[in-house]
Amino acid sequence: MKLDAKIPKGKLEDKWRNYQATSQLVNPANKKKLNIIVVGSGLAGAGAAATLAELGYDVDCFCYQDSARRAHSVAAQGGVNAAKNYQHDGDSVWRMFYDTLKGGDFRSREANVYRLAELSAPLIDHFTQQGVPFAREYGGVLANRSFGGVQVERTFYARGQTGQQLLLAAYSQLYKMVRSGKVKMHTRSEMLDLVVVNGAAKGIIVRNLVSGEIKRFAGDAVVLATGGYSRVFRLSTLAIGCNGSAIWKAHKKGAYFAAPSFTQIHPTALPQSSESQSKLTLMSESLRNDGRIWVPNKINDQRPANEIPEEERDYYLERRYPSFGNLAPRDIASRAAKERIDEGYGVGRLKNAVYLDFKHAIERLGLDTIKDRYGNLFDMYKKITGIDAYKEPMQISPAAHFSMGGLWVDYELMTTIPGLYAIGECNFSDHGANRLGANSLLQASVDGYFILPNTISNYLASNVSEEHIKTDHPEFEKAEAHVKTQINTILAVNGHRTVDDFHRELGKIMWKECAMSRNKNGLEKAIREIEDIKDSFWKEIKVTGNQNEFNTELEKALRLVDFIEIALLMCKDALAREESCGAHFREEYQTQEGEAVRIDEKYAYVSAWEYVSGDFKLHKEALNFEYQKPTIRSYK
Repeated sequence: MKLDAKIPKGKLEDKWRNYQATSQLVNPANKKKLNIIVVGSGLAGAGAAATLAELGYDVDCFCYQDSARRAHSVAAQGGVNAAKNYQHDGDSVWRMFYDTLKGGDFRSREANVYRLAELSAPLIDHFTQQGVPFAREYGGVLANRSFGGVQVERTFYARGQTGQQLLLAAYSQLYKMVRSGKVKMHTRSEMLDLVVVNGAAKGIIVRNLVSGEIKRFAGDAVVLATGGYSRVFRLSTLAIGCNGSAIWKAHKKGAYFAAPSFTQIHPTALPQSSESQSKLTLMSESLRNDGRIWVPNKINDQRPANEIPEEERDYYLERRYPSFGNLAPRDIASRAAKERIDEGYGVGRLKNAVYLDFKHAIERLGLDTIKDRYGNLFDMYKKITGIDAYKEPMQISPAAHFSMGGLWVDYELMTTIPGLYAIGECNFSDHGANRLGANSLLQASVDGYFILPNTISNYLASNVSEEHIKTDHPEFEKAEAHVKTQINTILAVNGHRTVDDFHRELGKIMWKECAMSRNKNGLEKAIREIEDIKDSFWKEIKVTGNQNEFNTELEKALRLVDFIEIALLMCKDALAREESCGAHFREEYQTQEGEAVRIDEKYAYVSAWEYVSGDFKLHKEALNFEYQKPTIRSYK
């Protein structure tokens, strides 16, 4: 298959307008005849389901949580970017486009990135009209703050709970359409397979997580809005239930998987405290606006932080990256922390953290200002650690967070399977090799509210007169039988190892060999070890209970089967890309100062992997930089 990104013609700033002017439309009478399946109810999924229903389509929306309000978008804290230039500090759509392209180390499409920046300003108006309580200046104007990787203030926020407030707005719009009968909401329902008929996506197989019942659902198009896959590391900032199963099932049915090794390590999470821990807690990157990151100058310094004088502190980000300092991009800040920790300068009980200190900010701005900006984050920190961060520094550590990789999609957000769309974090499209902070909520929202509703009609317009596939089609029966066989096989093993035991082993391998830094020998070793885990899983897994009940162990086992295969592809993708770019840092390709060495003449492409009978075949989408030539990514 030849990869066609379907990028519209014209100048960069005209492409989205040109696309909309020439795309096909579906008239209101025909929209009533069409049904769209949306899997996921976070910002991308809820926004898409609500907007498509408002347009007149019938929508079935699925989530595995007990309420759409519990989608993981709720956990985003710091803010959402938009190029409104309220601060008159030189911001513009073009500057935001450049910051995002550069932040992703020139491994994303220009057209997609520009559209993201272009739609950011109307998105803020959209959410303000929905009642999102963004922070405001004294005069009533919406407030802004900085985030990593930029030198302007373009991040709109609602204290430290921006994701929650945006999700509540999306949820209200979604349930308005549920009440109207245009959206049918299916909670506690997990997609276990995609149904493809004559090469096109026509439905899904779902398991009711309460009763265990397997159901079939047919649609004229399927939209995946299922988030990222960084729980492959086990310990991450993601909720326990977050998984990559929906996109992996689609991958195995023909959807190419793009840039799987591009996963982000967030620099400001709470450090791991024990072996039995199941997840890590994110502390918003917004804290880096006013907090200063440092470690002691002395290796294995045992003194309390407040007893270490200024002259014996190493503010290493300010020292290494003076232009951006503590606002260096996430990948750079995380690797810098890892380097200090590995060299023996780590702090905390396990020596696996660095300090995030607000002493100087409180002296400069006053305690009330810091409380107003970050109070709920400080409260959360104290509740978890027992430490008052107004009086002594926070301890933070890098943690697995966001996945820039995901299903390959074209400009319309359609995958390589006609009729199957991927929106939000589960596609690869906008962030390249590293996501800038506060662009996650932005991408999820514009994909769901603004882009997909305009692009899906181009596909559906030519399908209105086609026969509407029903769930009695043989492909549905075949997919359901496959799901049941897999469940029965897992339950029948009756081994002696738990799902968590396997996942813990997988996570340690991935964190060591395919996280903040990678090398050829480590990746080859990881592939061998993951293959061994895969073999052992099917011989030694122990899942108690049965399939016809609420069974969380079975849920976790089904997801782990997919995580193991995702991990293999991540390592193979990282092995094939012999350069360093963004979050993908190959130790063989770095400067003497430890900075990434990107090789544009060989690797300026999106790696798109095809699943072929248990193995993976690489396809390349060349990245053509017509409007912004790649430069050395320096934040010094």
